[in-house]
Amino acid sequence: MKSFKTITLLFSCIGLMAVTHVSAQTKMVGGAPMYPSKDIVSNAVNSKDHTTLVAAVKAAGLVETLQGDGPFTVFAPTNSAFEKLPEGTVATLLKPENKSKLQAVLTYHVVAGKYNAKDLMKWIKKGKGMAELTTVNGGKLTAMMENDMIMIKDGSGNVSTMTIADVNQSNGVIHVVDTVVLP
Repeated sequence: MKSFKTITLLFSCIGLMAVTHVSAQTKMVGGAPMYPSKDIVSNAVNSKDHTTLVAAVKAAGLVETLQGDGPFTVFAPTNSAFEKLPEGTVATLLKPENKSKLQAVLTYHVVAGKYNAKDLMKWIKKGKGMAELTTVNGGKLTAMMENDMIMIKDGSGNVSTMTIADVNQSNGVIHVVDTVVLP
């Protein structure tokens, strides 16, 4: 009987550790859990903070790509990031005749490979305060640190702050950002 209680206790502890490990990896973004077992798009559609981004990804025809194997590192602008753009910019980009421009903007937020905040910080330190990232559209972003926050700067000098880092996905990682970077 003592062995049965010991085995039961052991399995209970293992189960609790497994649940704790899974929930520790699941982050909340836009009021929704982002499950590491789901792909980038399957998670993003549930975030209330990323409805504009999801609409843009659909309009640009990038859903299948971002559901693919990857891995991808996505700097995901929030709805409020899109609201910072000049009035009418998002509506104009979402028009079918501007699909290639929209694709260029969105793929400028994607880097091939899975790079967490620790990787970015290591590269920034190695680069003496800056790290250059090549985006999927071929453009360059500069990662840097300011007050313990990772910042992403585009070629025009616009700076975006990573507000939520390391949202792991089955096909990469999302870093939530507060400003749209432009190619």
